[in-house]
Amino acid sequence: MIDYVGVIAIILFYLVILFIGVWAGRKTDKAKQGIGEQTEEVMLAGRNIGTLVGIFTMTATWVGGAYINGTAEALYNGGLVRCQAPIGYALSLVLGGVLFARKMRDEGYITMLDPFQIKYGQRVGGLMFFPALLGEIFWSAAILSALGATLSVILNINMTVSVIISALIAVFYTFTGGLYAVAYTDVVQLFCIFIGLWVCIPAALLQDKTTDLSRNVGDWIGEIGGFREKSLWVDRMLLLVFGGIPWQVYFQRVLSSKTSSGAQKLSFVAGIGCIMMAIPPALIGVIARNTDWRLTEYSPWGNGTKSQHIPADQTNMVVPLVFQYLTPKWVSFIGLGAVSAAVMSSADSSVLSAASMFAHNIWKLTIRPHASEKEVIVVMRFSIIVVGGLATVMALTINSIYGLWYLCADLVYVILFPQLLLVMYFKRSNTYGSLCGYAVGLLLRLSGGEPLLHFPAIIHYPMYDVETGTQYFPFKTMSMIASLYCCVAISLTTLYLFKSGILSPKYDVLNCVVNIPGERIVLPTDTSFNVNCETLMLQKIQSENSLVPNSSKETFLPMLSS
Repeated sequence: MIDYVGVIAIILFYLVILFIGVWAGRKTDKAKQGIGEQTEEVMLAGRNIGTLVGIFTMTATWVGGAYINGTAEALYNGGLVRCQAPIGYALSLVLGGVLFARKMRDEGYITMLDPFQIKYGQRVGGLMFFPALLGEIFWSAAILSALGATLSVILNINMTVSVIISALIAVFYTFTGGLYAVAYTDVVQLFCIFIGLWVCIPAALLQDKTTDLSRNVGDWIGEIGGFREKSLWVDRMLLLVFGGIPWQVYFQRVLSSKTSSGAQKLSFVAGIGCIMMAIPPALIGVIARNTDWRLTEYSPWGNGTKSQHIPADQTNMVVPLVFQYLTPKWVSFIGLGAVSAAVMSSADSSVLSAASMFAHNIWKLTIRPHASEKEVIVVMRFSIIVVGGLATVMALTINSIYGLWYLCADLVYVILFPQLLLVMYFKRSNTYGSLCGYAVGLLLRLSGGEPLLHFPAIIHYPMYDVETGTQYFPFKTMSMIASLYCCVAISLTTLYLFKSGILSPKYDVLNCVVNIPGERIVLPTDTSFNVNCETLMLQKIQSENSLVPNSSKETFLPMLSS
């Protein structure tokens, strides 16, 4: 039976978040009053996000429903040592601050894809959009799925309806307010997450169905296992750490910061915040692991039959089950609000990030270079609806939250991380190397298969488990390294062949080594920088066509060159 009191409570919560989102979105109109909306204002909040708000919105973005439910699920299934995601993503925020935050903010980019299109050309750079888009959709789907599972358990409402309604709310205020709406709702949502989860933990402990947690420390700490399990553990940790960096949802906050030093600070502090916010769901997982569920009203199969443990196919609902059966009803509503806030704080960010990349890098810089500001914003808002719809469909078709969490970073880790590292730090990389590295990384990753999407493994690497289809060999890291190596090797080889005259210039079909066009490339000015436009000229162009800005001021960004 539907819990109508709980439904009313969650509706009120949604209305409050919606009101804050619409109110914050009005800052965009006030900031550009009289001259119309600007893409930088909508996508990056006019680069006016302070360090404190930036820290809150960065932390809230990572601490989504998948973060909460996935952490509790991992603690329940394998113990603390197998709960890798919180530590991995926290380290990725810190490394992102060290390697990329200051450098990207100083360059004044609008999205993460800008350096690729500046150096390799808008069409080739546009290829990087596809793994970035898939990553954002998978991430949004994971957190919407987490909310659907929670609402269906606590309120007894249909999961499909709850996921669709939640997605509609997040899409609506993101559609109307852009990054301002996302950032300010994140602040409120982070407080709701923190307070809601910590209220539920003592309530769950103050009942006689759970044993003393300190008596069975070794059990909930867990162990990794033999050599092949350790190999898989290392592969997954590296994926989370380095695959957690090249996300537009991260760089959108970095690039919206007022200063480059502020961009670094919010990365470092948000990393600490992610660890702190993992403590409550980790404790919930430990509580569930030490509970005899036969003493509760929980019936896994709905026929009155009880089980001492949560069945394997229902461990993705550890958090809502603890709320529902180990806490008073009013406490479970507070916990439900925390999970709902976590989902919205991440879903809106991912949807806006993917839409921003499409509108700016694909539509504006590739398809219609002369598009007006108004047209780009219309395209972005239409993209918000499309991306939100795709994420909702994924949320309703894939079940494993923690598995989907890993899948989010797969393509980003194998393809985007080596590409981002080289485009920012290796001056001799070129389009030939980028394309080869992209292709090699993609093929090697797909050859390893993906059980979640029912992709069979074409290559059975060492330690392959035929029964489960698990690749224990760290083939994802191997694919990333191979992609990195190919990009460097092919770039240096083509540079040598063309520069030495071994290959005729007519074979430089991508016009990126010797047949470099004589145009200049321009991007809209970041007004926070005082740049002498007359002295910054491009040393070489890697694009097929000149990029034409809409801004009356133009900054000529120097190309990374050999």
